[in-house]
Amino acid sequence: MAKTKTAFFCQNCGTQYAKWVGQCSACKEWNTIVEEVVQKEDKRSWKTSNVSDKKANKPLRVSEITHESELRLDTQDQEFNRVLGGGLVPGSLTLLGGEPGIGKSTLLLQIALKLAYKTLYVSGEESQRQIKMRADRIQPNSENCYILTETKTQNIFQQIAQVEPDLVIIDSIQTLHTDYIESAAGSISQIRECAAELIKFAKESHTPVILVGHITKDGTIAGPKILEHMVDTVLQFEGDRNYVYRILRSLKNRFGSTAELGIYEMQGRGLREVNNPSEVLISKNEEDLSGTAIAATVEGMRPLLIEIQALVSTAVYGTPQRSATGFNAKRLNMLLAVLEKRAGFKLAAKDVFLNITGGISVDDPAIDLAVLAAILSSNADIPVEKGICFAAEVGLAGEIRPVQRVDQRILEAEKLGFSSIFVSKSNKIGLKNTSIQIHKVSKIEDVVATLFG
Repeated sequence: MAKTKTAFFCQNCGTQYAKWVGQCSACKEWNTIVEEVVQKEDKRSWKTSNVSDKKANKPLRVSEITHESELRLDTQDQEFNRVLGGGLVPGSLTLLGGEPGIGKSTLLLQIALKLAYKTLYVSGEESQRQIKMRADRIQPNSENCYILTETKTQNIFQQIAQVEPDLVIIDSIQTLHTDYIESAAGSISQIRECAAELIKFAKESHTPVILVGHITKDGTIAGPKILEHMVDTVLQFEGDRNYVYRILRSLKNRFGSTAELGIYEMQGRGLREVNNPSEVLISKNEEDLSGTAIAATVEGMRPLLIEIQALVSTAVYGTPQRSATGFNAKRLNMLLAVLEKRAGFKLAAKDVFLNITGGISVDDPAIDLAVLAAILSSNADIPVEKGICFAAEVGLAGEIRPVQRVDQRILEAEKLGFSSIFVSKSNKIGLKNTSIQIHKVSKIEDVVATLFG
């Protein structure tokens, strides 16, 4: 074996150093630099019964390379398939991250129990009895899901060779360790080496692998940043544990779009797919309440209608408060400045609170007009009429700017029974014979005059 080599790594961001330093120059954290062994045996390799050694690849012209469409593995979960781009690609490595207790293990176990393919669920955090209790709650009868509690990669590959699964789920990558790195499980070196072994296995056996990843206090996936570069797909499972809805986002996807969104509802028997999120994100209040407005937004290829709530009140203390939940606070300040300067509304001495219902976060600029409508409604204590929704961006000059894919937004509003929608006058609308009334506006004054005039 070669001479042992060591290096120093930041346990927060994974930056490598030649010697110990007190503060990481990348993430500015103190006392996070730890020495780790990085030398590994040259002879290590995973082997399975059905994979043989390959000859060295030779360069080919692009025209000589044959391409066939990959048959994706259907996960029997429409939301998960949508975010992945149609299903799991054979030989792909998917990394799923999220807050503790948000439902990562529940989601993957639910998928493993539904599949008609042979699945190996490897857990380094829970015992087989714990997983069995959750499985009985989700789906009691499943003959194709195998549960393994193991943290050593060499033992995992031995079981893979015996079971020969069509899908491998690892929960989680931070609990794995390999004999070829002399450092603790969860360290930078161990995470990188274990991920490299799993990637080699996935590519050579064409077996899709899903990894669960812990996240840091900043919300990023724990371990070296190179882990996200090594895998094919990075998914983020997010949501407020005080709410029942969970959102699955794609941060990186080599086989599909990164703009797709999946929505789930947490229930006692697992996660339920929400196929029509607009209906659950809009409250069913029969009374007309001031300070609420409906916005038509688009996440990926999916149009959504969301409810925006605003509360404007006289400031009790000297400095007015500005608070936003699910919306960018800086953009809220900008919109309030536009109302003050361009429309003449005096809101500088008032508290403004904004909330997007359902516990979701939206950064689509097309909800700007709905935010302004909710704020003005609360300020005047006049409710926005039911059946009205908004889909437009607001510029610094007070102009109503066009947004993309306005036709899809209008069709979604019409499908949910809305009678009228406010859009920019500059938007080109190709729809014909629609029952919904389309209000084309160019300035904030036009919106105010129509709603509250």
